[in-house]
Amino acid sequence: MGKTIAEKIFDAHRVNMPFPDTHVLKLDRVFCHEITTPIAITDLMARGMDRVFDPTKIKAVIDHVTPAKDSKTAEQGKILREWAKRHNIKDFFDIGRNGVCHAIFPEKGFVRPGYTVIMGDSHTCTHGAFGAFAAGVGTTDLEVGILKGVCAFHFPKTIKVVLNGSLKPGVYAKDVILYVIKELTVNGATNMVIEFTGPVVDAMSMEARMTLCNMAIEAGGTCGICYPDMTTVDYLWKFIQEEFATKEEALKDFSKWKSDEDAEYEKVLEYDVTSLEPMVTFGFKPDQVKTVQEMEGTKLDQIYIGSCTNGRIEDLRVAAAILKDKKISDDVRAIVSPATPDIYTMALKEGLIEIFQEAGFCVTNPTCGACLGMSNGVLAAGETCASTTNRNFNGRMGKGGMVHLMSPASAAASAIEGKIVNSPLYKA
Repeated sequence: MGKTIAEKIFDAHRVNMPFPDTHVLKLDRVFCHEITTPIAITDLMARGMDRVFDPTKIKAVIDHVTPAKDSKTAEQGKILREWAKRHNIKDFFDIGRNGVCHAIFPEKGFVRPGYTVIMGDSHTCTHGAFGAFAAGVGTTDLEVGILKGVCAFHFPKTIKVVLNGSLKPGVYAKDVILYVIKELTVNGATNMVIEFTGPVVDAMSMEARMTLCNMAIEAGGTCGICYPDMTTVDYLWKFIQEEFATKEEALKDFSKWKSDEDAEYEKVLEYDVTSLEPMVTFGFKPDQVKTVQEMEGTKLDQIYIGSCTNGRIEDLRVAAAILKDKKISDDVRAIVSPATPDIYTMALKEGLIEIFQEAGFCVTNPTCGACLGMSNGVLAAGETCASTTNRNFNGRMGKGGMVHLMSPASAAASAIEGKIVNSPLYKA
């Protein structure tokens, strides 16, 4: 019987099985940020275990509240900063060099096909776009990962999602994943891997695949995952070109991290997304999804473009194309946060930052702050935000606030109108 990509990764990384269906895996990467990691650090210190398994495999960043907004967040940053220095963790991205974790770590080439990755962050599943098994974990698992370089998991059941057809102009990966979550529901993939495949995925950029995998957790998934292909090789080439004589050689090596044709799945779901429209959430659950057309006219107070879901350069390009020579409505405020310094620099050189500013957007540094209601765009009670982020829980971006998740194209168009509308790029 064949195996899924997740099963192959488990087989290649299994250290032992201390209990039935408890698989201890060797880790290729442990990612850290200043919100969840300081708790693990201080506990390890209290236990007399202030050590790291391999400083070259640990990558750390200050990204959730940056720069610090108060003494508490400054202390969290200080703990991570001093820990990274104490253990000679070279890949530590401090303020000024930092970016949103799930954008800057792939951008630096830290994720490869077949890798195992953990982080104390639910959207670690983003990195599965590269054909890796990447999962968010709790504090105890993070501590063990930092100390020993291993993590225990149950054997992964996999849901295969086949995306057929082609996307209309103005419809993007964000619309696709919102639709998939609507179909699966928030509990539909609990403790499972969601494997994304099909011609629509094949045609996607790495940025778009990261958007898909990023929101696998919103359907309960442990990890979203895509097959590595030449798009993956092209993205990683500057980091791997000394390891392979040609891109074709790299592709051949990476191709072992694909599911077998006779692999067994918990279920296989096929969707033809040719007629898919731009999508948007309503209510306080990620599976509460309607078409933008159904939600047209909904009043907004804030627009937010950014995050580990949709803060990459192609997202900013799409939004800027809609905003060029336009002004946002006087009834809303709008914020854009390029996800990394490199993305910010590209947007600056391409004139995108100027377009956003002339339209009336506030352009902020790379940060996760607004997404989880901690800084740089928190909502007041009763306010409504059109956001390119990944979570619309009650109070997510501010106590009493409402978040409507949508693509950068829909968000940009909605900023101009001051209410939810379809972007001019969408053609029914």
